Amino acid sequence: METESTWASHGGELSVHTNDSEVCQCSMRFAVYAPPQAKLRKVPVLWYLSGLTCSWANVMEKSAIQAAAAKHGIMIIAPDTSPRGDAVADDDAYDLGQGAGFYLSATQAPWATHFKMDEYITQELQALVAEKFSANMESQGITGHSMGGHGALTLHLKHPELYKSVSAFSPITSPSMVPWGIKAFTAYLGDDKSAWKQYDAVELVKTKPSNASILIDTGTGDQFLEEQLQPEHFITACSESGQQLNYRMQPDYDHSYYFIASFVDEHVAHHAGTLNQ
Repeated sequence: METESTWASHGGELSVHTNDSEVCQCSMRFAVYAPPQAKLRKVPVLWYLSGLTCSWANVMEKSAIQAAAAKHGIMIIAPDTSPRGDAVADDDAYDLGQGAGFYLSATQAPWATHFKMDEYITQELQALVAEKFSANMESQGITGHSMGGHGALTLHLKHPELYKSVSAFSPITSPSMVPWGIKAFTAYLGDDKSAWKQYDAVELVKTKPSNASILIDTGTGDQFLEEQLQPEHFITACSESGQQLNYRMQPDYDHSYYFIASFVDEHVAHHAGTLNQ
């Protein structure tokens, strides 16, 4: 691991790092916000997964999450949204390839070599954070926005013992039914839709509801609400499976980081209620 940059922030430290990933077979970048409490003890960890076209910078520069994390004594880990580099497969469109990893392990060429974001986050980066930072890895939660909200929900439902708390902002909850997800899943996983189910929150919650209470915020003014988000499928699936869900539709808010910044403190508090016990 190499450290690229560090900044003092809200009594703690924001830092950006790269590591040579064996899983993704390329250099990966991630950011860490260590709250002031981490100077004295190991602190709980909240993973933040960003959306299409984004990187660590979006949440750290636009959401004010450091203030909330410092208040509650929570470390924030913000991985990149995909592998990157000249040797990594890409696409001219914004919703496929670099910047659009969809937090899965691709099985189709040319993506399968590098696009293994779920393994990178749940295995390789876990070990690196545990080794290098003052993190209590027994107390972890996960959240994210849009494509990252999809990642947060699916990784939690697949690994509830790892991520004990979960929330999301404007998540793609039913990727198998919407254009963004259909395009990505077809490219990364192939045409066999049975292979898609392990990365679809609606399908996962039907058979693997967790003991956590899921918090989700989506704006009624979100420009992607009807075509790409379609929250009704996940709400119904949670109701039928008995999954605890607090899905809040926030009047007038859109898909932007103005929306995320408005509710990020409540989301960090939601995680702190579980992780600080």
